Amino acid sequence: MDNAQTVFIVDDDEGVREGLSLLLDSIDQPRQVFASALDFLEAYDSTMGGCLVLDIRMPRMTGLDLQAKLNEQGATLPIIFITGHGDIPMAVEAMRRGALDFIRKPFREQDLLDRINEALDIDRGMRRQLLDRQRLAEKISSLSDRELDVFHRVANGDMNKVIAGELGISERTVEVHRSQVMKKLNVRTLAQLVRIKIESDMGHRSE
Repeated sequence: MDNAQTVFIVDDDEGVREGLSLLLDSIDQPRQVFASALDFLEAYDSTMGGCLVLDIRMPRMTGLDLQAKLNEQGATLPIIFITGHGDIPMAVEAMRRGALDFIRKPFREQDLLDRINEALDIDRGMRRQLLDRQRLAEKISSLSDRELDVFHRVANGDMNKVIAGELGISERTVEVHRSQVMKKLNVRTLAQLVRIKIESDMGHRSE
């Protein structure tokens, strides 16, 4: 498991909190425990990496309520629900809302650790993608307005002559802007430029 990530345990049962804490301490996995969903919400921010091990039935705010709140905030923290035998329909609903899995009580410790490990892998991948999109956005934001015009047109497959006509500039000026775009985006080929355009468009759609 990745010690740069934290497993957040939210359960109103003190015995469960203590048991899961000891389990994660035994493998040196950082963890934080919360006795209620409201306590977790007060401490949560989007920079937290790891996963959430969440009881589905709790007073005041249930696990499903917390999941809905996190979804509203656009949170990407993977959620593993812990459920009792009578909570299966609720757990299925939680899966429909994006939960990674639900584990029925009583559970084998290794089963839970396996699911936590998977959740941390997912979180790591999502955060890597987010960082890549942020870096890409920074590169694109470094382009001037005219370079941005040229970038979009080149990436869409337009020829220099066509771009020059549309923008009312010379082909030589288009070539200069195109060279600057390639330099600022740190690419050498048209294929790489097209890939950046595609990734940028995908990032905008996911926001």
